[in-house]
Amino acid sequence: MTEISKKTRAALEGVSISTLSTVLFMRGFRNRVMRGVGPVNPSATRIVAPAFTLRFIPAREDLDTMAEYAKESHVQRRAMEECPPGHVLVIDAMGETGAASAGDILLSRLQARGCAGAVTDGGFRDTDDIKALNFPAYQAATAVPSSPILLHPADLNLPIGCGGVAVYPGDVLVSDADGVIVIPAHLVDEVAEQAASQTAYEEFAAEKVAEGRSIYGLFPGTDESRAEFAEWQKRKS
Repeated sequence: MTEISKKTRAALEGVSISTLSTVLFMRGFRNRVMRGVGPVNPSATRIVAPAFTLRFIPAREDLDTMAEYAKESHVQRRAMEECPPGHVLVIDAMGETGAASAGDILLSRLQARGCAGAVTDGGFRDTDDIKALNFPAYQAATAVPSSPILLHPADLNLPIGCGGVAVYPGDVLVSDADGVIVIPAHLVDEVAEQAASQTAYEEFAAEKVAEGRSIYGLFPGTDESRAEFAEWQKRKS
């Protein structure tokens, strides 16, 4: 399982996923932001956590019944008990919003066990109750019908796709009000450090733009503007 250092966590908690997207693009990663996935509760949005994954496939009528769902071996139910504390449950629902990926009781179990959030490219049900949990949850659209109607939970903690992005177990998810980004685990420390530096520069650039400065020679940064930024940082410290 991926361990996130205190330094890296603090850096990731202080940057936007927009800046992280730019930093990853500079490293050649073009498809790291989940598409069409947003927060259920805009006041409970921040996730910085490694991924634990659940994959759904289309349901089959003889296998996906309420009797099967009631079994302790049911893979969706196991996900709620086996997702490690401090991890985010990432659900590949194939973009299916005609049946729920989970509801408030399952998410409240994740919360009680110390998990960091839940993300699906499908939908959750009982969203008013999920909002009341103040637990970070991301979805494509609310889905009311019970999951066995359309979804069969196939496996846990294997590579999946979610929101059009490949998610490997242990990849680090970062979220804010804009959505969710996925950082490859082996890059998380250096990406966090670069994003924190970029965020500081953007604060400087925004201040200069507010003073009436042109973006030319300022944003993106140049050697000259970065030298000016270094002096600006010294004055601020």
